[in-house]
Amino acid sequence: MAFKPLHDRVLVRRIEGEEKTKGGLIIPDSAKEKPAEGIVVAVGAGARDEDGKRVKMDVKEGDRILFGKWSGTEVTVDGKEMLIMKESDIMGIIE
Repeated sequence: MAFKPLHDRVLVRRIEGEEKTKGGLIIPDSAKEKPAEGIVVAVGAGARDEDGKRVKMDVKEGDRILFGKWSGTEVTVDGKEMLIMKESDIMGIIE
């Protein structure tokens, strides 16, 4: 199934965190925090301004991003867990 977000929405795949601490301890799944880093999988065409003109998106497919802990809505696309969020929920692009 192909998925295309609408307007200023972005489809993001989380990047999983470390399985071990720096000291070598293994972190169980129940103690892990959900990562706030991800890869942009798909972007919408952009929102419209007051004049009806399309506002260009600042992120593009393949960008590695940082987002808020509670950002987005969890969805399953092609059997993979993803997030759909507004572009404004993205804090920045990691280069």
